[in-house]
Formats: sequence, structure tokens, C-alpha cells
Amino acid sequence: MTDTPDFGPDASRVRSFRLTGTVASIVADASGLADAERPQLEARLRTVAERHGAGEVRVALTAARSGRKLIAVGSGKGGVGKSTLAANLAVALARLGRKVGIIDADIYGPSQPRLLGTSERPEAEDKTLIPVAAQGVRLLSVGQLVPEGQALAWRGPMAAGALNQLVEGQWGDTELIIVDLPPGTGDVQLSLIQKARPAGAVVVSTPQDLALIDATRAIDLFRKTSVPVLGIIENMAGYDCPHCGQPSDPFGSGGAEAAAHELGIPFLGRLPLSASLREASDAGRPPAAGDGPAGRAFRDLAEKLLAALEP
Repeated sequence: MTDTPDFGPDASRVRSFRLTGTVASIVADASGLADAERPQLEARLRTVAERHGAGEVRVALTAARSGRKLIAVGSGKGGVGKSTLAANLAVALARLGRKVGIIDADIYGPSQPRLLGTSERPEAEDKTLIPVAAQGVRLLSVGQLVPEGQALAWRGPMAAGALNQLVEGQWGDTELIIVDLPPGTGDVQLSLIQKARPAGAVVVSTPQDLALIDATRAIDLFRKTSVPVLGIIENMAGYDCPHCGQPSDPFGSGGAEAAAHELGIPFLGRLPLSASLREASDAGRPPAAGDGPAGRAFRDLAEKLLAALEP
């Protein structure tokens, strides 16, 4: 029997399987696993191989990469400004002297190339993607690989495979990688957590109750999968009317901060609705790259994130 067995949830980790006579050789990627989880993975792989007819099973687990931390940026629903925040957070971290990358894991709606002002396609070396430099950060996105506006009608396994390619890019000496997740709690989130467990997660929400309900689901997913929630950011938190100068709160106020307190997680800060932020984002000029009020606000968020990540 020489065909590859079905390793179930561990299939994405198996890099090679060979059965010579009754001796099975398995190479599997253990990236992102805690020390206690590695023997469990090995035991599961052995069990499947033995059921496949192997009398002796040799398992080699690749060493988890060290010195690099992934920070997931998620939201329970779309339309809360998560991608814009992820891009500016990455730029702000880079301006603080960190070597930063960003993975655009929003497979069905990749927007990071536009937000970071680049149309350059990544090159590949030995089938491994090389991130593109943009705004002081390194970027990999599905949006760099397909024509703009083309629909990606991919089922879960294809999306998970694309995410793996981005995670396994040639990140070199990158210290921090911001992962812009798609909204919700689906296949891509679970694949990321299984493949390369993030060092922490940031959840973005607008102040209104509906968004907070969905944000709470995202927080629950991270908690159930043992990913530390570094904090919540309240976006689109009010604006100053350009005509009368009076403040207004179309989405409510303070809801995310109250939810963070109730859930026992840090509140990292809030950002207002801003026409200038929207215009700069559309033009590929992240405000975090400048020294204006928005740049200072993102720098403050980046400093708080680092404090939460490295207490």
C-alpha cells in the first residue's frame, strides 16, 4: 500500500509520507505547536500510519521557528476598518524600529496591496514567495497574485493552502508579522492557529452592539484555541462635523471599552471616523507613515500593543 493515508486535521502539517515495505517515514511541520503538543502530533501520525499497514513508523518533526512573532488582527464582522488598522499598525511598528511583515490573510477580499500602495508581484525562490517591501514593511498577499477584481471562488482547503504559502514565505529576519484575518471565525482563522500559532491577537470593533456581539465571538475563538487576546480597539468612534464642528457618535460611544472591561481583556484605544484617513488609505498612503494626528494615534496603539505583547 503506497498511497498517502488520510491524516485528517493533521494533513496540512504532513510534508512527506513514504511507505517502504512495512516501514513508514513521515516528515511533518510542527511550527506553532507548544512543546507539550509535539508528542501528541507524533502519536496521532503514528496511529494513522499503523492503520495504513506500517509495522514501523519513523516520524521527523521540523523545528518550530523561533524569534518571530505573529500577531493576528481579527474582527467578528466585516466593515469595521480591520484591514486599514492592520496596515497602519504594521507601519507604526516599523517606525518604532521593529522589523515588520504583514500577511494579507483576507483571502476573499485582499486589500493590503492597495492600502500600502504597491502593485509589485512577489518573486519566488524554490517555490517560496519573497515578500515585497512597501512603506517600510514586508508584504505578502493573495491580492499580489491575482488580477484586481477577480473573484476567488475557493473552498476551505484551497484558502488554507494559500495561507500556508504566505506564512511560509521568505521572511528573513522579520521580528513581527501582522496577520490581517478575514472577518468571522472560519477556516482561515483555524488554519492559521493550527499552522503557526499567533503570539497574540487584536480584535477590532466599532462601538455599536451588533459589531460587539460579533467581536465577542472572535475573542471566544482565540480563547478556545489558547491564543492570548492582547486587546480590543474601538474604530469609527465618533467624528467632528466638518460643517458645524460639533462632535457626533453615529455608531455609539464606548461600547468596545465597556466590552473589554467586561471580558477582562485590555482596551488598547479608539480611533474616530476620518475622511482624511479614508482618502489616504484609498491612495495607498497610510497615515501611520507620517507625523500628523493619525500617525501619532497609530504610534500610540503600536506602543500599547508592544507593551501587551512583551510585558
